[in-house]
Amino acid sequence: MHKPLIIGVDVRDLKVAKTGTRTYLLELCREFKEMQRDNLRFEFLDTNAAVYTGNNKLLKWAEHLRYQIWKQVILPLKARSKGCDIVFCTDNFVPLIRLGYQTIPVFHDAFFFETPRDYGRLWLWLYKKTALPAARRSPVIITPTEHSKRRLQSFTGINAEKFAVVFEGARNSEKSAGQVGLDTLRLPIKLKQYILHVGSFFKRKNLPALITAFAKLKAAGYTELKLVLAGPLPASKTENDYREVIEAITKNNVENDVVLTGYLSDNDLDLLYKNALLYAFPSVNEGFGLPVLEAFSNDLPVVVSNNTCLPEVGGQAVLSFDPFDTDDIFKTIKSVLDDEALRDTMIFEGRERLKEFSWKKTAEQLVEIFKRVVNYS
Repeated sequence: MHKPLIIGVDVRDLKVAKTGTRTYLLELCREFKEMQRDNLRFEFLDTNAAVYTGNNKLLKWAEHLRYQIWKQVILPLKARSKGCDIVFCTDNFVPLIRLGYQTIPVFHDAFFFETPRDYGRLWLWLYKKTALPAARRSPVIITPTEHSKRRLQSFTGINAEKFAVVFEGARNSEKSAGQVGLDTLRLPIKLKQYILHVGSFFKRKNLPALITAFAKLKAAGYTELKLVLAGPLPASKTENDYREVIEAITKNNVENDVVLTGYLSDNDLDLLYKNALLYAFPSVNEGFGLPVLEAFSNDLPVVVSNNTCLPEVGGQAVLSFDPFDTDDIFKTIKSVLDDEALRDTMIFEGRERLKEFSWKKTAEQLVEIFKRVVNYS
């Protein structure tokens, strides 16, 4: 019998990731499990140890060390013991050593190069000393958009042909949520009509600009409209934009109109998506932008920044604005809120655009890459 192709998937990140990177790994694992065959086997490789996620500086440094031990020692040994042909890691870092297998990392974005000030010195050092050399030794580097590919290639100098663009998909969600379900969220402000943004409070998310544009909508007569900012705070103080968000809310006198939910479960996020009027994505830097697809899957009109990867992902289904111009953000959102026919068209186009993306398709494309790398047929 033909030897099965064995793919080792590093799933340790599920212990710590909370937002898009968690969705990416979780959804792929679900699809990979459905693809198990006699000639295709997936080994989900995990650490038995708990992962520290607190703020103690010494313990965080210790966790960095344990992470590298996992990546460079334990993961390679586990992969070898399972007879893996490929070791696939979705968090940038793959093992430097290859014990009979090929390594394939996923680089979601070029943030490490574009905004190094947002990362700790130790993390940057480890990235440069382990992640980049290991990626250069890998036969393929996965990235989610052409934009990310271009940026990564320009910063690393790695041959563009080594990068493979594989689109992501929308998070699977329940389809039964309704307006009445919003009451279960126990939010401080009652919601009826609202604009939604989902994501951690990173500085690159540009949330103060969205708040300022929202205040202009209120001044223009949208008295019942609310703004919901759903997402956790980043652990890194340098990346955290919470103080600026609060200052923007206070400055614009919208304390009673902006809802900060903090971290929410997937079910709670589904409720917010299903009952919003519109999704706004004012980010100034993204690698892919999963919420665009999640908004499409919930029949929401979507407006996005006119930069980085967001127009690439949204296609003709989105309207775009200059994220550095709050008047342009305001006018773009207002044009959608004021025009029911436009909203209907955007919802239809969103459904059509969504057909180009699915986690099943992502998993299938990745498996084809895995096969090509090891000449498996």
